Amino acid sequence: MNYGVLVFPAFQLLDVFGPVDVLYGHSIFHQKNLTLSIISRTLSPVSTVPLTMNTTFGASILPTHTLSFPPNELEVLIVPGGVGTRAPDLAAEIEFIRTVFPSLRYLIAVCTGNALVARAGLLDGKKATGNKASWAWLTTHGNGKVHWVAQARWVRSSEKIWSTSGVSAGTVYGSDNATHLENAMEWTRVTDSNHDEFAAIWGAKDVFPV
Repeated sequence: MNYGVLVFPAFQLLDVFGPVDVLYGHSIFHQKNLTLSIISRTLSPVSTVPLTMNTTFGASILPTHTLSFPPNELEVLIVPGGVGTRAPDLAAEIEFIRTVFPSLRYLIAVCTGNALVARAGLLDGKKATGNKASWAWLTTHGNGKVHWVAQARWVRSSEKIWSTSGVSAGTVYGSDNATHLENAMEWTRVTDSNHDEFAAIWGAKDVFPV
């Protein structure tokens, strides 16, 4: 019912608006009382433009809540990836993930957003996956306590945590609803989590806990 997206400078736009657009379709056709909160450090616009790269092209999003004053009754938190996950000053976001997690029903980590969840210690002793182009960097997180699965579009790390390589498909609303939305969006949904050609393309291999 109550969704939140954590955003930070240079987040990946598709990691946010891919899931949000699917949920938007679900709210139109199936469940009209969903809520969406955009959570960041401040209420100032948050840009997707990475400061460390030679581009000014991007978009901004306006948060509705801050880390200090998150929405009440938050049930699902989406953590996107992007160049911004490599920033050196993400302690506040990581602490927020760690603090809010016990009250969530689900935590969904997308792409390199899995690094933030791993740094929060929530993937210790669990399987997880992530973006294969950033595999060498991603798998350095988690203090050697995470089984990073290369051949996976998504992994259900626990009852509450979904770890995804990109904007992958996983639904708690049933396969009929998922298929309806897939057809309405003219989008081919991946239903086999092991169907991951990107692991071979990038030469990604499993990284086991030490």
